[in-house]
Amino acid sequence: MSQGWTEDRVGALKKLWLEGQSASQIAKQLGGGVTRNAVIGKVHRLGLSGRAAPSQPARTTFRAPRPRPAQPRRRAASRRPSRALRPCRRTPPAPRIPDMPGTATVLTLGAHMCKWPIGDPTSSDFSFCGRRSDEGATYCVEHAKLAYQPQIRRGSRDGATELARSLRRYI
Repeated sequence: MSQGWTEDRVGALKKLWLEGQSASQIAKQLGGGVTRNAVIGKVHRLGLSGRAAPSQPARTTFRAPRPRPAQPRRRAASRRPSRALRPCRRTPPAPRIPDMPGTATVLTLGAHMCKWPIGDPTSSDFSFCGRRSDEGATYCVEHAKLAYQPQIRRGSRDGATELARSLRRYI
């Protein structure tokens, strides 16, 4: 059974708390059945808030530094969508490119090679196009035309119709 909070114990508690000891450390030093929760409760009842420094864990943990992934430098213009890839209503559909076996595999695919997949990824003859692509581009010119389809613009609306349509969302 606990011996209770005597004047000596309260004095020791205040001193250890202001030194920055943790509640568990204080409970061990006071002994006599004093638990961590009893220390925390007494600290709150006494209104002790300021501490010298927060207690530190007994052991330090070591974390190995993570290597940074190598990222190619990009030009400022490549961050914005290119005007050449913006949708245009008059663009004719891109000609269909026959899927011929590619020359690149996952292991041989380089930074400036077309990454258009050819074949079934579960089959053994799966590969990538492997043709040269422009700097910063994922696909060659022909596959880029297939990958980046132009947006189809809807019929032009007058301002009043558009305003009424947008206001209906809030009514």
